[in-house]
Amino acid sequence: EVQLQASGGGLVQAGGSLRLSCAASGFTFDDYAIGWFRQAPGKEREGVSCISNYDGSTYYADSVKGRFTISSDNAKNTVYLQMDSLKPEDTAVYYCAAGGDCSRFQDSGYYYGMDYWGKGTLVTVSS
Repeated sequence: EVQLQASGGGLVQAGGSLRLSCAASGFTFDDYAIGWFRQAPGKEREGVSCISNYDGSTYYADSVKGRFTISSDNAKNTVYLQMDSLKPEDTAVYYCAAGGDCSRFQDSGYYYGMDYWGKGTLVTVSS
């Protein structure tokens, strides 16, 4: 059974940091890309970042470039999202998902190119 478990959300003040974790199981981790997505109240889900576990390539939405860092520990089947310089507009439920590659991680029309989704973790940034 495929499982993706996101954790690490919480309440933080603007300018602060959080690290999210995505623990994966039930599939060959090294063969997949893992993406982080977020959905704020009343807004469409959006792709935040993605990493290809087979070649280490990383991708970021323009809104988080320079502030967020995605990384992967293949030995632990876990992907991390380090979020620094957080802003109130980063407030959302964050989800991790697994797919074949990152080429569509910002394309909602193809469901972001992801095959498996986990439950989200809430990040709240206060001003």
